[in-house]
Amino acid sequence: MDISEFDALDEAAARALLLGCADVPRWAEQVVAARPYADPAALLAHADELAAGWSGAEVTRALADHPRIGERHAGAGAAADHSAAEQAGVDARDADLAARLAAGNRAYEERFDRIFLVRAAGRSAGEILELLEQRLDHDPATELAVTAGQLREIAVLRLRGLVSGLVDA
Repeated sequence: MDISEFDALDEAAARALLLGCADVPRWAEQVVAARPYADPAALLAHADELAAGWSGAEVTRALADHPRIGERHAGAGAAADHSAAEQAGVDARDADLAARLAAGNRAYEERFDRIFLVRAAGRSAGEILELLEQRLDHDPATELAVTAGQLREIAVLRLRGLVSGLVDA
């Protein structure tokens, strides 16, 4: 879809498209309310700016739709498609690495009471594991800020992939 098609979507369809990028209703509503956008870059910039203000509760809500690193989304549709594409670098055939990721996921969840989230697109499983292990040393407030930043990156990357012209914007 191009930017004019996004701008022409009815409000419910546009919100649904954005919620597939990040399940943050306030963000989706604000991005939709600002239409029309002059160009794809304006849409991306506004969506990114609004995502910078996500609350801890909004981040927690959005995490409910994300699979653990090393697992695939169980559902069908946009969320499952995004997960499969984003975690392409996580090869479950490496049993040792898969076991270390699973153990890291458990340790993270025990420490922070939520799933570990990282922008997996373009990262190898080894890089992801290294980031997971580093982030286990964070205090809860620092880690929430890092998680919010990762969610923001993921949301904007997903939006970029949905609207043609954004790749080079």
